[in-house]
Amino acid sequence: MVIALSPVPVSVISASCLLLAKPNQDGQDKPVPVAVRSQPVLDHRSAMARPTPTYSTIVAHATAFLAELIADPLLRRHLLSAAAAADGGGGQQHPAGTLQALSLISDALDTAASASPSPSSLRAAEGLLKSLPEPTPLSCLLLALACAARRRGGAPAAAAVLDLFAIDPALARHELAPAAFEALFAPRLLPVMRHFAARRASASASTAANGDDDRSVETAALSAMRVLSLLSGAQAQEMRSLEREYEKVLDVNCKAYALYLKKILEAGEMSTVSSPPSPPPELAFGVGYGEENSGDEDSTPETNDAVSSQNDVRYNPMWADGDEQGDLYPRRQGSGKGRRNLMRPPSLYPQRVPPHLIVQQQQSPPMGSGSPASRLRAEHSQSQSPAAPSDDSMEEFSSELWAGKEEQRAASPLPKPRGVPPRARADDGRLSPEPASSPMRGDADPVVGTTQSLATPKDFVCPITSQVFDDPVTLETGQTYERRAIQEWLDRGNATCPITRQRIHGAQLPKTNYVLKRLIAAWREQTSPAATPTRAATSPGTMESPAPFKINSPSPDTTSSHSSAPSPTSVIAQASLESAIGELRAAVSCLCTSEDLAESEKSVLKIERLWREAGADQVVLAALARPAVINGFVEILFNSVSAQVLQVAVFILAELAFRDDAVVQTLTRVDSDVDCLVALFKKGLVEAVVLIFLLSPTPEQLVEMDMAEAIVSTIRRGDENPLKMCVKPKAASVILLSQILVEGGTDSATSPVPRSALLSERFIRSVAVSLEAEQVEERLAAVRILLRCIGEDGHCRSSIVEKSSLGAVLDAFHVVGDADKFDIVRFLYELLKLKKRSAAERVLRTIKEGSSFSMMHTLLVYLQSAPPEYSPVVAGLLLQLDLLVEPRKISMYREEAMDILIQCLKNTDFPRSQLLAAETIMSLPGKFSSSGRPLARSALLKLARVKERYRQSQELSIVRADGEDEMEEEKAASEWERKTAYALVSHEFGLVFEALSECLTSKNAELFTTSLVCATWLVYMLSLLPDTGVLGAARVCLLRQFVLVLRSAKHGSDRVLAMVALRSFMNDREGMHDITTYIKDVLKTLRELKKSSGLAFEMLKLLSDGQESSVDMWNHKELSQADCSSNGEVTSIVYLKSYIFSGHSDGILKVWEGSENILRLVHESQEHTKAITSLAVLHSEEKIFSGSLDRTIRVWQFRDSLLRCVEIHDTREPVQNLAVANAMACFVPQGAGVKVLSWNGNSKNLNPNKYVRSMALVHGKLFCGCNDSSIQEIDLASGTLGVIQSGNKRILGKANPIYSLQVHDGLLYTGSTSLDGASVKVWNSSNYNLVGSMPSSMEARSLVVSTDLIYLGSRNGAVEIWSREKLTRIGTLQAGGPSCRIQCMAVDGDGDVLVVGTSDGRIQAWGLT
Repeated sequence: MVIALSPVPVSVISASCLLLAKPNQDGQDKPVPVAVRSQPVLDHRSAMARPTPTYSTIVAHATAFLAELIADPLLRRHLLSAAAAADGGGGQQHPAGTLQALSLISDALDTAASASPSPSSLRAAEGLLKSLPEPTPLSCLLLALACAARRRGGAPAAAAVLDLFAIDPALARHELAPAAFEALFAPRLLPVMRHFAARRASASASTAANGDDDRSVETAALSAMRVLSLLSGAQAQEMRSLEREYEKVLDVNCKAYALYLKKILEAGEMSTVSSPPSPPPELAFGVGYGEENSGDEDSTPETNDAVSSQNDVRYNPMWADGDEQGDLYPRRQGSGKGRRNLMRPPSLYPQRVPPHLIVQQQQSPPMGSGSPASRLRAEHSQSQSPAAPSDDSMEEFSSELWAGKEEQRAASPLPKPRGVPPRARADDGRLSPEPASSPMRGDADPVVGTTQSLATPKDFVCPITSQVFDDPVTLETGQTYERRAIQEWLDRGNATCPITRQRIHGAQLPKTNYVLKRLIAAWREQTSPAATPTRAATSPGTMESPAPFKINSPSPDTTSSHSSAPSPTSVIAQASLESAIGELRAAVSCLCTSEDLAESEKSVLKIERLWREAGADQVVLAALARPAVINGFVEILFNSVSAQVLQVAVFILAELAFRDDAVVQTLTRVDSDVDCLVALFKKGLVEAVVLIFLLSPTPEQLVEMDMAEAIVSTIRRGDENPLKMCVKPKAASVILLSQILVEGGTDSATSPVPRSALLSERFIRSVAVSLEAEQVEERLAAVRILLRCIGEDGHCRSSIVEKSSLGAVLDAFHVVGDADKFDIVRFLYELLKLKKRSAAERVLRTIKEGSSFSMMHTLLVYLQSAPPEYSPVVAGLLLQLDLLVEPRKISMYREEAMDILIQCLKNTDFPRSQLLAAETIMSLPGKFSSSGRPLARSALLKLARVKERYRQSQELSIVRADGEDEMEEEKAASEWERKTAYALVSHEFGLVFEALSECLTSKNAELFTTSLVCATWLVYMLSLLPDTGVLGAARVCLLRQFVLVLRSAKHGSDRVLAMVALRSFMNDREGMHDITTYIKDVLKTLRELKKSSGLAFEMLKLLSDGQESSVDMWNHKELSQADCSSNGEVTSIVYLKSYIFSGHSDGILKVWEGSENILRLVHESQEHTKAITSLAVLHSEEKIFSGSLDRTIRVWQFRDSLLRCVEIHDTREPVQNLAVANAMACFVPQGAGVKVLSWNGNSKNLNPNKYVRSMALVHGKLFCGCNDSSIQEIDLASGTLGVIQSGNKRILGKANPIYSLQVHDGLLYTGSTSLDGASVKVWNSSNYNLVGSMPSSMEARSLVVSTDLIYLGSRNGAVEIWSREKLTRIGTLQAGGPSCRIQCMAVDGDGDVLVVGTSDGRIQAWGLT
C-alpha cells in the first residue's frame, strides 16, 4: 500500500504528505492521491498567512485538549501509561514525587464523575511536581491535568502542555497530544510537510508507471499503489532515510515553536494587546549530517532496513513489532477475546493481527458448521449430480511479495496454495472473466504454465494480515484493510488509521468495497489451478492469455465414448444446450462487467430463464457458481429496487447454494452480504429466507439478526412458493424460528419472539400444517415451535389438537435421533393435558393407532435406552397408552413403565429425573385446568374444605360442560383416575409408596411438594379402591412422614395435604390406633387448622371421642401477666388487631402489646376523671370508645404507637355499660332503662321499666340482660321490644341478675347465678328458643365466647373452660388469689389467646397450646 510515514495526526497530512508523483505531459511531477477518496487540501500559503497565535488561542486549544482527557478516563489512562513508558523506557525509575502525584491526581480525577475532585489532593500533587529537579513528559502531563482540574486559569495548564513538546516533541506529537499538535503546531509546520512531500515524490518518480492522463481515478490510484509496492531496495533505503530526517526536522521545529508559544503565555494576555508579539522562529528544513546519524535509536532501524533491502522485499511497516515497554497499569488476567483491556491501554502504534486468527476465521465458515443444503439434498428424492466446484476460497497466498521489475516477477513463481488440492471438474466447462473488462487487468502478468500462477497484486493484499482480501473496506483515510483485521485493530483501543495515523471519526466501518472485491474474484478465477485445462499440454515457459468468457462444451469425442451413435434428438438437444450456454455467457459477462444497473438487471432475468430451460445442467452450474458471478448477484441485491429482479437473484443464489457448498462459503465470507439478505427479508422479500436458511447461520446469529417478526409473518402466509424454490419459504422459516426459540430461552421477557405472535390462531394453524411436511426437519421444527406455544400459554392445547394430524410426526419418530425423539414424546405428552378426558383419550388412541409401526413397542425400545432425564416422560406416555386397555391385566409395557418411574424416583444422583418422575405421577389422574395445569393438588385441598386464605389462587373447581356432557366427562374422569391409581398402587405391592417416602425426605422443595401431592392422592384413592391390603404398606411407609409434615411444614397447604392423607388412614381401626401414637402432635396442628378447614374439625371430633379426657386437646399455658394495682381495678379489656386496651378504676386507659412472654406497655392516657366502666371497639373504623363515671364517652384512635382522643360526648349521666355502632352509642345509666345517644347529640331512653345489667348490640338489635333475670331484644330501628326470658322474683330472697351477655354465630349466651341449676344459658337469637345450658355452680360474672370454647369468670378468681359445641366443661384456670374476682375478659381474633382483668389490678394472658 503506502510506505509508513511518521504518525502526524492532522487532516492536512493526507493532502500534503501522502502524495505520489506521476509524470504529466509537461514532464513535471503531478501529485496523485493514494486513496480513491480525496481529502481536503490546505494550501501552505494560506497557512503562512494565518495571524500569529495569541494568548487566548493557545489557552483555548490547550484547555480543550485537557478537558477531553479529564472527561475520558480510558484515554487519560492510556496517555499516562504512554508517558510513563517513555520516561522509564531506559530502565530508570520514576521519582517518588512523580509517583505520589500520579496517585493523588488519578484518585481525584477518577472520583470526579460522581463528585468534584478534591482541591487539596490536586494542590498537593501540583506542589510535588513543581519541586522536581528536572521535568519529564509524565510530570508535565500530570501538572497540566492538575492545573486544568483545579480550574486555576488556563495559562499554567497550557504551559505544561507546551513543555511536553519542548522536552520530547516526537512523543507529544505521536502519542500524548496529537490534538494539540494539530491545532497549535501543524499550521506553522505546513511548509516543512510540503517540502518533504515533494522530496518523497521525487524519490519515487523513477518507478511511477507511465500512463495517459485520461485514465480513471480508480485506475490511477491503483497504479500508484502498485508503484509504491514495487520500490527497489535502494529506493526503500532512500525513503527510510528521508523519513528519519523528516522526524528530526519536525522535532527541531516543534521545540523552537513550543518555546516561542511559552513566551507568549509568559507575556500575558494584555501584552499582546499593547505591543505586537515578536515574530516566530525561522523554520528549519534540514539537519546536519552528524546530527542525522547520531544517536543509538537510528542504528537498529538501519540494520533492519539493510536486511530487508538485501532480500529486496517490499517494506511492510505493519509487521514491525515494537519493544515491550514498562506499563504503569497492570494487565488484566483472563480478558476475553475481542474485548478492550481497560487496565492496560493499547498502543496507538499498529500491532500486527496474528495471521492465524484471520486464516482460522476463513477456514471455518462464520455462519455455522452445518449445511442445511447437504441435509436437504440427502432427503431430496430427485438429487442432482455433484455440483461443479468453483473457486476454492480456502487458498492461502504467501505473505512475501517480491519487489522488482515485471519480468523478474514473471520468471519467479509464487508458492503454491498449501494443503488445498485443486478440485476435479465435473466437465471441461469453465467461465472466466474478460481481462480487458477489468481496470486491474490492463497490465496484468501473463499466466504461467500448469504448475505456476499469477503473482498476487499488491492492491489485493491487506497490509495488516498480508493475506488476499476477503471483505475489503476502505476507510475515510483512503486506505483499504480486511474488515476483520481493522475491526480487531479498533477493538484494541486504537482510534487511528494504521498507515496514515489519522484519527478515524466514524464509529462504524464503511460498506464493503465491491469494486475491489469483484476484481479480486476475477483475479482468483484466472489464477485458480483448476482454471487451466488439464488436457492442455503447455510447457512451463509458454504463456497464454485467458479467453474472454469462454465456455467449453463437452467434446464430441467425450460424448461418443458414452454413446456409440447419437440420435437426432440428442443432437438437437446438444445444439439447444450450446445455444443456451452462448446466451448465458453473454448474460454473465454483462452481469460481472456492466456498470449499468438496468443492463445487469436484464442479465439476471435472462440467467434465470436459461437456468430453468437448461434444467440445472452441470455446465451451467459450474459457470454460475464461481465467486465472481456470485458477487455480481450480491451487487444486484445491494443496488436493485425491482422486486422481480430481487426475487430472481435470490432464487438463483438459493439454487446454487442448494447444489454447491462452495457458494455458501462465498456468501458467508462477507458479513455485509448476509446483512443485506436479512434487510431484504425484513422488507418483504420472503424468498430471501430460503437463502438465509441455506447459509446455515448459528442460533446466536439468528437472534442477533432480529428477524423473528418477518419469519412469523412468512409462516402465517402459508405454503406460497410461486418461484418453486428448492426449499419453500415457509419451511425455511419454520426451521429458523425453531432455532431462534431454542437459543432465546424460555423467559418470555427476553424472548426474541413476541408472545402474542406465537399465540396467534393463524400462526398456530399454519405451524400445525407443517407437522405433515415432507421434510422431517420441518416436522421436528414445527413440534418444537408448538411446544414453545404451549409453554407460553397452555390454553392453546385444544386448538393445536384440533388442527394437528399426528401421523407424519409418529412416522418421523422411527427415523430421528434420540434428542429429536424426546421432543416428539414431550409434544405428545403435552397434548394429553386436556380439560376434557374424552378428548385426551381420543389423542391417546391416535398415538397408539396412527403410526405405520407399533408405537407402544417403539416407545418400549426407546425407554430401555433413554437417558435418566428423558425416562419419566417416556414412561408416563407408555403407561397411559397401556391403560387404554383393561388395566387389571398384566402388561409388559405397564410393568416396564412402572419400574422406570420408581427407579427414577429413587435415583438421588439425578434430582431432575426424580422431579420429572413425581410430576409424571401427579399428572396421571387426568384432571387438568384449561391451561393444562394438573388439578390433583386443588382437588385434594377441596376435600379438606379449605377456606379462601389457604387455597389462595388454587382452582378448586373443574369447569365442565353442561347437561349430559357433564355427567359423561365426570364418569370418564373418575374411571380414568381409578385406572391409573390402581396401576400405581398394585405394582409390586405398593412399591411406589416406598419411593415417595424417600422423596419426602428430600431437601429439594419442589420435589418434596410434588411427592407430597402424589402420596396424598394415592392414599386417598386407596379408600375408594377395593381393599387389596396395600393400605397397610402405605401406612408403614408414609404415616410418620405425614405426621412430620403436619407438625412442621412451612406452608399451610402442605399441612392440609398431610391432614387429608391422615384422614384416609383413620378409616380403619389399625390406622386410628397408629395415629394415636402421635396424638399430641396431631391434635396441636388440628386445632390450628380447624379455623380454616372443616376436615380438621371433623378429625378433632373423631379423635376426641377416642380419648378418655379431652383436657389435653385444649391445654392452656400462661403467657404473661402485668400488675396494675396502682391504678385500681381492671374494669374493662378489649382487643383491636394485636393490641390490648385496658380501662382502670382511676380513669386511665392503657395500651399493651403481647410479645414473647411479657405484656409490654405501649402507651397510656388519663383523660377521664373517674373510673372507666366499659370499653367498646368499632372495627370498621378502628376506633375505641370508653365510657366513664365522669359522664362522658370518649373516642380514641391509636396510630404509630400513640393513643389520641379525637371526640368527647357528654352523656349527662354516669356510664355503667357501653355498646356502639356506626351512628350511635347505647349505654346503661345510673337508673332504669337504656340511653341511646346519636353522634349528632340526640338521645332517647329505651326499656325504662328495667334495670339493665349487661347488653350487646348486633346488627341494629340491642340485647339487654336485666337485674330481675329478664332478657329483652330491642329493635333500634323500629323501637319494638321482644322478650327472650321473663323476669323472676327473688329466689330465697336473693337476686338473680344477668351479669354477662354475648352474641356469637347467631346464638345468645347469658351468664347468671346457678340458682336455677344453670349459670349459663344458650338461646337462639332469631326465634328466642333455648338451645342449651351449662350446669356450672359458679356465678358467671364475666363471659367470653371464641370459636370453640366458652370462658366463664367467677367472683373467686377462677376461669372455667367449656366446649362451645358440646357445652361440656373442659378445665379451669386460676387468676389471682381467692379473694379477687374476674372483672372482664377478652379473646383475640383467632381465639388462641385469653386475657383476663381482675379486681386486684392484675392482667393475665393464657395461650391455647
